Amino acid sequence: MKSEFLQAMSKAANSVCVVTTDGIGGKAGMTVSAMTSVSVDTPRPSLLVCIHGQASACDAIRTNRAFCANLLAEDQAAISDSFAGRTGKKGAERFDCASWHAAVTGSPVLDNPLAAFDCTLVHDILVGSHRIFVGEVEAVRVAETGAPLIYFDRQYARATPQG
Repeated sequence: MKSEFLQAMSKAANSVCVVTTDGIGGKAGMTVSAMTSVSVDTPRPSLLVCIHGQASACDAIRTNRAFCANLLAEDQAAISDSFAGRTGKKGAERFDCASWHAAVTGSPVLDNPLAAFDCTLVHDILVGSHRIFVGEVEAVRVAETGAPLIYFDRQYARATPQG
C-alpha cells in the first residue's frame, strides 16, 4: 500500500515552497510541497505546512514558534534544490543560494518570492512521521508577475494556463 500511495501522490501537481525559520532555535529551512491555506475567516488567515519530524527545520520551527512559507517561482528550482539537500549544503549554508531579509516574525523571507506568508505557529500536530504546523499569517508578500514552480511526477514542471 505504501508504494502505491507514493506513486499516486506523485501524480498530484503541487507548488514548491521553502519553509524557513530563525530565532533562538536557530536558522533553518527546507523544501516542501505540502502547504495550503486553512482559513481566511478568522481574525488572521491561517495556513499549514507538513514537515518530516526528523528534519532539522522541524525542531527549529517548534522552538522559534514562527515560520515563513516562501512560494517559489518557476525560475527558482535552484533554491528548491538547495533546501531539499540536493546541493550538499546543510543548515544555514542553504541560505547562500538567494537573497533574504527578516520577516515580521524574524523568519527569513526571499527577496523575490512568488508569494510569501510569514506566520506565527499556533498549532503543532504530530501525524505519523510528520508534523503539521498551522500558522497565523502576520504578513504577506505577493509578486506582481510570475508563475509557480510546480512539482509533479517526481520532477519540476511548469504551470501552463488553459486560456
